[in-house]
Amino acid sequence: MQIRVLVVDDDQDILSALQKRLTWMGHEVLTAEDGEQALKLAIEEQPDLMLLDIELPGLSGLDVLKRLAERRSNVPPLFTPEVVVITAFGTIDRAVEAIRLGACDFLAKPFEPDHLSAVIEKAGAQMTLTQQIRLLQAEVEGRYEHVIGQNPRMVELIDTAKRAAGSSATVLLLGETGTGKEVIARALHRWSPRASKPFVVVNCAALPESLLENELFGHEKGAYTGAVKREPGKIEAAEGGTVFLDEIGDMPAGLQTRLLRLLQDQEFYRVGGTRPVRTNVRFIAATNKDLKEAIQDGVFREDLFFRLNVISLTVPSLRKRLDDLPALVEHFLQLHGTSVAHRSFRVSSDALAVIQGYHWPGNVRELENVLVRAITLCPDDCIEPEHLGITLPRRLPVDMAFLEDETLNYHAVMEQYSRKVLEEALRRAGWNQTKAAELLGLQRTYLTRLIKQRGISVKPPSS
Repeated sequence: MQIRVLVVDDDQDILSALQKRLTWMGHEVLTAEDGEQALKLAIEEQPDLMLLDIELPGLSGLDVLKRLAERRSNVPPLFTPEVVVITAFGTIDRAVEAIRLGACDFLAKPFEPDHLSAVIEKAGAQMTLTQQIRLLQAEVEGRYEHVIGQNPRMVELIDTAKRAAGSSATVLLLGETGTGKEVIARALHRWSPRASKPFVVVNCAALPESLLENELFGHEKGAYTGAVKREPGKIEAAEGGTVFLDEIGDMPAGLQTRLLRLLQDQEFYRVGGTRPVRTNVRFIAATNKDLKEAIQDGVFREDLFFRLNVISLTVPSLRKRLDDLPALVEHFLQLHGTSVAHRSFRVSSDALAVIQGYHWPGNVRELENVLVRAITLCPDDCIEPEHLGITLPRRLPVDMAFLEDETLNYHAVMEQYSRKVLEEALRRAGWNQTKAAELLGLQRTYLTRLIKQRGISVKPPSS
């Protein structure tokens, strides 16, 4: 594999020898004689690998490593090459310090050509791994990067989330399945001071209690049959970052107690452990369940609810933010068009009308899946209604809108709807009860009895 190598050394003989050797090996070579020039070339030319002498005039090799580490700690992190340090002294202390600052290996002078080849090969493998990690991170971040929403509810939610992101307070995300709670959780992490640290997801409904406990807290060697070594859990893996506890309402009761202690004391015990492990993580939890009802049913701890419910955000369902549909459609077409079909797509006006008329019980997740299906099946670049695979529900002859705090008592609602149907039939019949009965498919005498029972006026409102 050909790579671009920046060689940094103030010794012209070593610089020339390394340049010739690396060119012979088939690599592209850049050179620098001091730390300032090395940093300038590292930023402008973006080499894959830097061979960096520790002893340099002015800015030392270790200083260069510190500057590169600062670039990696930016949000988002800036590009830095893999670094192999070169030292004439070869002391363990210098090598350890260089590795701590981000070097992937070291090379002691004088070095043999075979040793140089082995170090370059190892660094190349590390570069490949780093590139794969960057691609995976870009794929994940691309999927969750944008919080789409101009609906007033979403604007208020985003504003509150941005203000909450700066603290380490626990956030509880509520909402139906598929509304985008994980998108909000990742945005909270991205907007927070912890953005450069890990974001770790734990699905509390995906594993039985014993496996979920191990997933969260890790285990000590010998904790159970097959535990041949100590393994850290997701909480330790997220040190300094954020742990997202998805489906927290399904967490087993035994683990709720352990989580409560962790939230209170910021420490925990690994499975089979006897020594506490201190931690510094921010917790975000999410659920589609009514936790207050779960508390009444005795399946969720009230004290844990209060620990989690420091900042509560309710993500609205898609049917309550239909004005965001065009923007969401455009976002998913851009996100999946290239990756699935390697071309761009648009939605016809007829298809958009179907999308806007559908009730979306699966929320944003269902919308995304429908559009992925359409992208896959569409033979050209224009998505039509037949590519969506959804059917609009039949509309009732008389619509009723329900307010969020309105009663849904079946008999009361049905009586109210009955009144609306009878009044609409009378209006269409010009307040002629015989014609209204024909429209409704009822006998005239039965209609008269219903009108009396509902207290409906048989005269037009203007009268």
